[in-house]
Amino acid sequence: MAKTLGIMGRKLGMTRIFGDDGTAIPVTVIAAGPCPILQKKEDATDKYAALQIGFEQIEESKANKPAKGHMAKADRGFYRNLKEIRLDSVEGYELGQDLTVEIFQPGDKVKVSGTSKGKGFQGFMKRWNFRGLPASHGAEKVHRAPGSVGQCAWPSKVFKGKKMAGQMGNKKVTCINVEVLDVRPEDNLIILKGQVPGPKNGLVMVRKQ
Repeated sequence: MAKTLGIMGRKLGMTRIFGDDGTAIPVTVIAAGPCPILQKKEDATDKYAALQIGFEQIEESKANKPAKGHMAKADRGFYRNLKEIRLDSVEGYELGQDLTVEIFQPGDKVKVSGTSKGKGFQGFMKRWNFRGLPASHGAEKVHRAPGSVGQCAWPSKVFKGKKMAGQMGNKKVTCINVEVLDVRPEDNLIILKGQVPGPKNGLVMVRKQ
């Protein structure tokens, strides 16, 4: 798995832009960064290389005592969200340095991770797109029922992982090969082609592919 640089942001929502040929392109707008480096981890001391970044500055009174002591080392204030990014090497990065949307360029391919919208407890048709039982004569109140799910005398159980009704959504989802259409450093915005996981104002992580 590639260890690549990235920053955190908030999904502002979707809109559309028009290409040179007049075609409408659906896009997602993300307000990302700036994310200061709050901690550096190196192979010599931590057995791996990583950067810990912060996003969304908060007042000192909203941080607890351990968090204050940890974030005070970078002398960049206090942040609501912290994220660790593993890298092959952290040489060239300094404590307190800002990571901004300028690490991306139009045309780059990125991967975006976020928490999908929670749908609550759903049946197997909505959750797994099953077709349901026949709706012919004699089929009464079974149209959206799952039908048989177990085995015979052996092994006499339902295997784990069976696609059945249950909690839908509210899971970490990563979209890969998302194209960067535009980067606006003055507004800390990234314009991505297509959709990304999560609701409006949802926290997302954008990383280089």
